[in-house]
Amino acid sequence: MENRIKELRKVLQLSQEELAKAANVSRQTINAIENNKYDPSLELAFRLAHILGCKVDDLFIYLPDI
Repeated sequence: MENRIKELRKVLQLSQEELAKAANVSRQTINAIENNKYDPSLELAFRLAHILGCKVDDLFIYLPDI
C-alpha cells in the first residue's frame, strides 16, 4: 500500500513532528508510514485523513499483489 501523506503534509506546510503531535504518534511513526515501511491502524488512518483534510480513500492507494 502506498500513500500521499508526505505530499499532503507538505501542501499544508506541516513538519513530520507537527503531524505526529496532531495525530498523537511519534515522528518516527509518521516517517515509517510515509516511506511505506508501516501500515497504520484503521483508527490512525482516519485520524491522519482528518488532519490532512481528505478521505482515507484519497490518502492511501492499495496496490494488490498480482
